[in-house]
Amino acid sequence: MARYSCWWLVYGLVLWLGTAAAETATPTLTPLTLTAALAQAECGNPSLAAIRARYEALKAIPPQEGSLPDPEISFAAMSLPVDTFNTGKEDMTQLQFGISQAFPFPGKLRLKQEAAEWEAKAAGEDVKELRLKLLRDVEIVWWRLYYLDRALAIIAANQDLLRQFVEIAKTKYTVGQGLQQDVLLAQLELSRLIDLELQLQGLRGQEAAQLNALIDRPADAPVNLPAEVARTLPETPQEPDLFRRAEEKRPLLARIHNQIEAARTRVDLAKKEFFPDFKLGAFHGFRHGQDPSGKSRPDFLTLSLSMNLPLYFATKQAKAVDQRQSELLRQQFRWQDTWNQVRAEIASALADYRRARDQAVLFDRGILPQARQTVASMLAGYQVGKVDFLNLVSAQITLYNYEIQYWKTLAEARQALARLEAAVGGPVESSINPHPGGGTNTTGDR
Repeated sequence: MARYSCWWLVYGLVLWLGTAAAETATPTLTPLTLTAALAQAECGNPSLAAIRARYEALKAIPPQEGSLPDPEISFAAMSLPVDTFNTGKEDMTQLQFGISQAFPFPGKLRLKQEAAEWEAKAAGEDVKELRLKLLRDVEIVWWRLYYLDRALAIIAANQDLLRQFVEIAKTKYTVGQGLQQDVLLAQLELSRLIDLELQLQGLRGQEAAQLNALIDRPADAPVNLPAEVARTLPETPQEPDLFRRAEEKRPLLARIHNQIEAARTRVDLAKKEFFPDFKLGAFHGFRHGQDPSGKSRPDFLTLSLSMNLPLYFATKQAKAVDQRQSELLRQQFRWQDTWNQVRAEIASALADYRRARDQAVLFDRGILPQARQTVASMLAGYQVGKVDFLNLVSAQITLYNYEIQYWKTLAEARQALARLEAAVGGPVESSINPHPGGGTNTTGDR
């Protein structure tokens, strides 16, 4: 007997060591909160990094455009006799060294630099716009993934509950107080839940891969979201106020405004092209030998001033002005078209958000409490034989459908809010209206 006790002691020690080793070997995966996901996307997304690099490149252009052309250095052998190539034989023979500098008509360089600066500012707004869209996409995928996690958790809990229903139905059938069809019905609903679970797991894998791509992680990296988030749904300003904020803050509109200014500057520059550019030069000619009086020949100094003549202004400069004016008009029409699209985005996202928020409140305040009371009442009635099994299972299925729908509408509200903030160009919350159905745990939420 003591030997058996010793074996049990050894077996328990081995089992404990194995469990401890397993716990040590399996690291705990830190939950990926929404704040962490947004931060990772902003720091590591390659598309955002690429457009930032483009912005840095464009910022280096204005100083180049505002600088004078490089001066030219020249060397020439002038009036060199080809029979002897003697540099001291002829009076006019000289070796000439010179330097020349082109000077655009006053105002041209300044306008070129201003146009490049406006383009660089537009590129900076591109960075802000892509950042808004990236954060919007991350938040949408994160909340979609969170909804799938909640749906899978609800399905798992209902699978356990239906298994209990199956056992209850089997027990009643065994003692002659139930029907076989009750057992079959519960098993059928359990199989349907398993099928739904497999579908949602497949969708979760797709969403996790998409989120990993947005935050620059391997596609197969595990994504573990927090179990609890804040379920507060903020109030938003009225539509006209959102339009005003978007007109002031949306980077997309600011980018086109900068491009309009760049186009207007190019119109002014095209008009300047009617005026000539200048070129100044100074050349020193070195001479060898002596003049008839026996003195060394003096060197020559040559000064030059040249300019281009815009003789073909009717087909060149005038047409360039027409071109630049058309480009300016195109940018102005583009701004109006984009502004219409932005207002449509705001109106659509605001309508979706308010609809989903109202639905979430309705589910949390009214539908879910009533459905839970109904299931509890029917379960008590079924246990004493006053409610048939079909109605009990139907009530339970309705409850878990409502629970899944609640999390879906909550996630849709958050996704619509993300789209609204991206359309406006920043946060839109005016006041916080705590969702009445849950706590205010802020894990994983912004």
